[in-house]
Amino acid sequence: MTRREAIAVLCIGGGLGIHGLTEAFADAPQGGSGKDQPHEAPHVTSYVADFIVKTRYTDLPPEVIDLAKKSILDGIGLALCGSVAKSGEIVRNYLSSNGLVSAGPHSATVIGSPLRAPARFAAFANAIGIHADDYDDTQLAIAEDRVYGLLTHPTAPALPAALAAAEVKLISGKELLVAYNVGVEVECKIAEAIAPRHYEDGFHSTGTIGTLGATAATVKVYGFDKPRVLTALGIGASEAAGLRENFGTMTKPLHAGRAAESGVVAADLAGLGWTAANQILEAPRGFFQAEGGGFDATAIMDKLGSPWTFVSPGISIKPFPSGSLTHPGMTEMLRLIQEHHIVADQVERVRVGANRNFPNALIHHRPKDSLAAKFSMEFCMAVLLLYGKGGLNEFTDEVVNRPEVQEMIRRVDFGVDPVAEAAGYNKMTTIIEIKLKDGRLISGRCDVAKGNPANPMSYDEVAAKFLDCTAFAKWPAAKAKATVEMVRRLEDAQDLRALTALCAG
Repeated sequence: MTRREAIAVLCIGGGLGIHGLTEAFADAPQGGSGKDQPHEAPHVTSYVADFIVKTRYTDLPPEVIDLAKKSILDGIGLALCGSVAKSGEIVRNYLSSNGLVSAGPHSATVIGSPLRAPARFAAFANAIGIHADDYDDTQLAIAEDRVYGLLTHPTAPALPAALAAAEVKLISGKELLVAYNVGVEVECKIAEAIAPRHYEDGFHSTGTIGTLGATAATVKVYGFDKPRVLTALGIGASEAAGLRENFGTMTKPLHAGRAAESGVVAADLAGLGWTAANQILEAPRGFFQAEGGGFDATAIMDKLGSPWTFVSPGISIKPFPSGSLTHPGMTEMLRLIQEHHIVADQVERVRVGANRNFPNALIHHRPKDSLAAKFSMEFCMAVLLLYGKGGLNEFTDEVVNRPEVQEMIRRVDFGVDPVAEAAGYNKMTTIIEIKLKDGRLISGRCDVAKGNPANPMSYDEVAAKFLDCTAFAKWPAAKAKATVEMVRRLEDAQDLRALTALCAG
């Protein structure tokens, strides 16, 4: 029985409820889809390389440039915010204790610190910072069998690689915008093409496919010709790694860090004459087959920049520092709390239902630290009910372990709902039922969270999030405000060092 058949049988049966459907799916075959077999496309890697080499600033539509600026500003703010996380401290200690800090001409800024390091290690540190709080942007899906919002976090690998390389090469703001957009586009289209079992069976696509996005961004900064781009992609694909079992730990942002670093390494080695396969994506023993069991050629061939992923289906900027699958539920819970004036003490029970890919990713049902809480629907609901907000100050170890938070977590049931399941995996349908102690039942449904392209943040709203992140990091306000304005006019910058100087301590 296929997954689709299992869904049909379960939905027709009806009456299983959230937990019954979850248990039924436990017995259904996992992975696999109509895209699990390779399609005939012998020139995918060559096509990707051509796109990287040929794309120019004039090929970027104004809308793409504006959307990219929002994600770049968001990424820099998150790198600053992530610099004060425990992982940021460990990374800086790692670089310093291993002699990886350098102030030479080929060094780049470790954001949020006075340190400089070779480009590969600056990219490593900054990507970990961007992903540390799980607050970074998220690629949306097109195909119906995709897990909505769970393809890649495109900026975390692509921007640090491009920015570190740009600082070394002394390129302009326009050139950075091209390299960043090329990296994001390659990353997102490869993620859309690979068979969905890649993610479903445990790979973390930000770490795996993000490596190829970082590679594409770096070789664009370097201005490589096609043969060297093909080589770099071959190297990058062999470096790609990351397992979802590490969600809720420091190793999840490590995936983004290694992806960004590996992209720089791949480009550097290719530039020195290293060799690699030049058909690494589509080969029988290549990336698509080895890490996904196949791919859909129609999702990538003739699709790069047509349309740009930033335009359609879009990239979502996060309103909360938690896994993106929690966001529709958090958006709806806040609405219900405000509309019905719900007080935590009134709540007897909460049921949250979604499609089966949600509990497959939101795996921490009784979190004990802030990292696990980011992948806990139960915590996200509890903290909103108790405090009416879920920002950086709520996602801390201290808040997670408060007795009232742990007690409220136990009142929240989270699982699969047949209505949400039937809505499709390319949606984030979340259904909430709140049972109050006075017998009232309050319910709601949300498909689109704030920050989604259908409900987007403006540049000023992203700037407000940026300033909140920098305040959390205790970053100088003058530098933060200057960064907002510089990114707003990034195409006018002649030397990216003016931007990275604002990010250095």
